[in-house]
Amino acid sequence: MDHVRLGLSGLPVSRLCLGTMTFGLQCDDGESRAILDAAAEGGIDFLDTADVYPLGGDQGTVGRTEEILGGWLAGKRQNFVVATKCVGRMGPKPWNQGMSRKHILDAIEASLRRLRTDYVDLYQLHSYEPETPIDEALEALDRVVQSGKARYVGVSNWPAYKLARAVGRAELKNLARIASVQPRYNLLFRTFERDLLPFCREEGIAVIPYNPLAGGLLTGKHAKANTPGEGTRFTLGSAGPMYQARYWHDRQFATVEALRKVAKEAGMSMATLAVAWVLANPAITSPIIGASRPEQLADSLAAASKPLSAELKSRLDELTLEWRAVDAER
Repeated sequence: MDHVRLGLSGLPVSRLCLGTMTFGLQCDDGESRAILDAAAEGGIDFLDTADVYPLGGDQGTVGRTEEILGGWLAGKRQNFVVATKCVGRMGPKPWNQGMSRKHILDAIEASLRRLRTDYVDLYQLHSYEPETPIDEALEALDRVVQSGKARYVGVSNWPAYKLARAVGRAELKNLARIASVQPRYNLLFRTFERDLLPFCREEGIAVIPYNPLAGGLLTGKHAKANTPGEGTRFTLGSAGPMYQARYWHDRQFATVEALRKVAKEAGMSMATLAVAWVLANPAITSPIIGASRPEQLADSLAAASKPLSAELKSRLDELTLEWRAVDAER
């Protein structure tokens, strides 16, 4: 597994990152550990989680994913780059969420306890919360870094203009630099090619995209004629409706069928093709791959050693160009 620098930082991260949001609901403890074992065996040493995980859970499940990951990391923490996130609701009080100084400083302490470590390598704001002044959030992140509880900081699900403002404010106030961003990005969702990805290339900000397989739709295992299968991302608790709204549409299924033919001609699985396409974008640092079973990782891992030819990349770009235009209009 190749390693690349996290943006302009000196930190090397594996070319693929393992996402853990299935751990604790879609996957039980044993299955989660098996997935982590398979990822490590495949060379992945960059792990991403969040305090609100598992995906699709509720207030009774928040923190469970970090606890599973923390248990697995015991005795080998030094061998992995660990990233987590805050902002989502973690309790009943109004201050148990958001980007306030109080919540960020409380949240990092709670995450460290669940992860059984005294620091994380990357601490991220999971979404943008407009009620907190950006300077307050940036100052809190800087305090987390200065205290040694995180090495680097980043954001997730931020539009380009919000990220640009944060970068500028951090520079002006000499605060910890935003090292990375996590956007949704795949063959069916290319909106961020318009502004976020070019901005990140210019500013040296690492891009750690999630959903490279579009919730599993780009594996080709789903059929529009059927209802979403139980146990999949499209029916998972509170997350199911969100994933159906994102991807469960006739035009997207038509695109998947066209991609199926290309993958067959290229002699690779659809999952390998989809992840390899994300990796082929020069703005991308380390796509976040996930699984509900360890054997599902094989196709995504293969993408790291099977770079797309320029011709195949161009063909896929052209095939999904219409989706980029549709996304831009939304």
